[in-house]
Amino acid sequence: MRYDPLADAFRRWGYLQADLDALGRIKPLEHPDLKEALEGVPPEEVNRWRGIYCGPIGVEFMHIMDRESLRWIAAWMEGTCPLPDGRKILQRIASAELFERFLHTRYVGSKRFSIEGVAGLIPLLDSILNASAEFGAELIMIAMSHRGRLNVMANVVGIPGADIFAGMEDVDPRSVLGSGDVRYHLGATGKYVTAPDETLEVHLVTNPSHLEAVDPVLMGRTRARQQRVGKDGQSKVLPIALHGDAAFAGQGVTAEILNLADLEDYSVGGTIHVIVNNLIGFTTEPMHLHSTRFSSDLARRLPIPILHVNGEEPEAIVRAGRFAVEYRDAFHRDVVIDFIGYRRYGHSEVEDPTTTQPILYKAINSRPRLWELYAKKLGVKDEELERLQDEIQSDLGRQQEEGKKRKTRPKLYDLPDYWAPYRGGYYDPSLDLETGVPSERLEEIARRMTTVPDGFHLHPKVERLLAQRMEMVEGKRPVDWGMAEALAFGSLLWDGTLVRLAGQDSRRGTFNQRHSLLVDTETGESLIPLQHLHASQGDFTIVDSPLSEASALGFEYGYSRDYPDALVCWEAQFGDFANGAQVIIDQFVSAGEAKWELLSGIVLLLPHGYEGQGPEHSSARLERFLQLAAKDNIQVCQPSTACQYYHLLRRQVLWSWRKPLIVITPKSLLRAAAAACPIHGFADGGRFHWILPDRDIDDAERVIVCSGKIAHDLRSERKRRNEMRTAIICIEQFYPFPARELRDQINRYKRAKKILWVQEEPANMGAFTFIRPRLQLLAGDRHVTSVKRSESATPATGSPQAHALEHRALLNLAFA
Repeated sequence: MRYDPLADAFRRWGYLQADLDALGRIKPLEHPDLKEALEGVPPEEVNRWRGIYCGPIGVEFMHIMDRESLRWIAAWMEGTCPLPDGRKILQRIASAELFERFLHTRYVGSKRFSIEGVAGLIPLLDSILNASAEFGAELIMIAMSHRGRLNVMANVVGIPGADIFAGMEDVDPRSVLGSGDVRYHLGATGKYVTAPDETLEVHLVTNPSHLEAVDPVLMGRTRARQQRVGKDGQSKVLPIALHGDAAFAGQGVTAEILNLADLEDYSVGGTIHVIVNNLIGFTTEPMHLHSTRFSSDLARRLPIPILHVNGEEPEAIVRAGRFAVEYRDAFHRDVVIDFIGYRRYGHSEVEDPTTTQPILYKAINSRPRLWELYAKKLGVKDEELERLQDEIQSDLGRQQEEGKKRKTRPKLYDLPDYWAPYRGGYYDPSLDLETGVPSERLEEIARRMTTVPDGFHLHPKVERLLAQRMEMVEGKRPVDWGMAEALAFGSLLWDGTLVRLAGQDSRRGTFNQRHSLLVDTETGESLIPLQHLHASQGDFTIVDSPLSEASALGFEYGYSRDYPDALVCWEAQFGDFANGAQVIIDQFVSAGEAKWELLSGIVLLLPHGYEGQGPEHSSARLERFLQLAAKDNIQVCQPSTACQYYHLLRRQVLWSWRKPLIVITPKSLLRAAAAACPIHGFADGGRFHWILPDRDIDDAERVIVCSGKIAHDLRSERKRRNEMRTAIICIEQFYPFPARELRDQINRYKRAKKILWVQEEPANMGAFTFIRPRLQLLAGDRHVTSVKRSESATPATGSPQAHALEHRALLNLAFA
């Protein structure tokens, strides 16, 4: 790109003077460099460049370091573009705005979060979808918040109007469509017919009120669908993320998902981001929402173009959509379209915005609808316009009447065929199954996991670890936690199952326990043995995720939604770090089935243990997950041995029940002899046990019930004391709660008059408040009491010595 001072100034700063806002809220800004470049230039030359870079599209791209991208964008902007079909655009805008008008008059007082003021979004999406089909797309994945969602369902996804109106009528009193705003969270699937008469699948992703939380879910789902397609998956599956201006600038997960864009294990070949920019957030104006001129400025961290588009210029809108698709196809990167319009009503239609923005809404209320403005620009006659309006409204009225006849809540989506073998709902004991693997198969898997190519230089510590792991399957030493996990992964991969694990430092493992990726100490080359078991094995992906939780877990949740036949895991570096992803846990993981009837088999691995490393490194907040547990929505487990962990992971894939699995994983137990298991515990006939009974005590006067690491400490303390009157029962799965199994074990001890719950955590943490009422029900007339760490909201504080003393006191109380 030959340097030209005038061209460079307009390319770099022209967007600051672009005509972007019909209401004049964005004032043109003249940059000194541009002003200087204009000196002495003929007016006709200035006007030519202004027409390119200061019209209804302003493009930011000179921050991009890649010369090829710069040249491409400049050539595209400075070239000619055929005029779109204005009558077709008019028809689409009229359909969008008259749909909103119909709802406004027929369902007075009902929230719908109107698209009016940004109705050009529909032709923008038309442009993106039509161009995408030209470049080979077959599936469009869309994520968006509430504004305009019903309109997108009707005019882009292809949901019949009768189905939407049935939801507005609330024919089913139990329907989540109701009269509240929750109808704008529902997902939908449909067909979109492009201008050349090709058909695209369109999936509108379900979302909660946490506006941007859906973004990583969209990326994860898209990645999974692309992987299912295989070759050309990134071309055939296209993600579109629609954002609000306030949310894009204000919510941290936006920065996180932009950071994922070009990471190898997260990339989707470019997401088209559209900021549906009203220049207001609820009642808050831009000066209080973001510290920069544009809400899109966050995206400048990436080497991608940002197009600011006047939302009242339909032809520019259509051009911007095509630009985004062509750029993505050329460079496989994100594109941001800052679509600038306004909001005709308040945040919702039941609010009065004139109380907070009276001057703005005086201007908005006097402004004609976009379809009327554009019809005038096209020179459409009044009678033709009336005929178009009558046709659209007549069709809407017919669909409303059809919707009123519906007796059941409409279903707005169809699940892909790969969900057919799986079910949700309540747990059924008939689902349980054996999860062992023949010993010969385990040995072969271990051999291939621990063998490296000739000439590959292992670190001495890693070489020793691999040798020990081979000895474990040969029966020369018990199998520890890390090897148990490797065998679970390897045996699933062997049978063709996809396995994906992501987390901070997960390749090595926070506690140096995994070493799934081996590094040649002389060349730096890497090797992942689990990717080389045999030619037709399942795909194995293990990811060192970026240093974030919300987007990382959201991505894996989304991935699990479109890969139910895979083992998909997210691992927190320490259990407490899951609180950085609490929105994803609350809104998607625990509630997705109840809200949307959508299942997930996502696995959360959360290290937990009171070993004196401070509060952030001690607790996986078991109590929070137990508070979220209801109607068998999730599984919450704390396996205490390596073979239990192995069978739990395999069960998650092999049975047909698809529920999120929360695994409270250990730290010190990773290498503890007490938690290791002989290899026969992994072989044929094995399964995950919800309760581990006491196999050493047949007759007891008291029964201790516990879980996790403390169970091993209690057994060790009992042995030290030679205390043979106390039985110890270990709960391995808290939820769904194994009431029958626990009752049977307690009833083994007829003479036991006292049932004692023991936990490491304080009373306001751990399983105490969950387990105590259940134990009381199961214990009958026996006395139930508990032992827990000293009452404190801050776990495991103080020095290691103080921690050891506190732990000793806890054990003494348990056997008092």
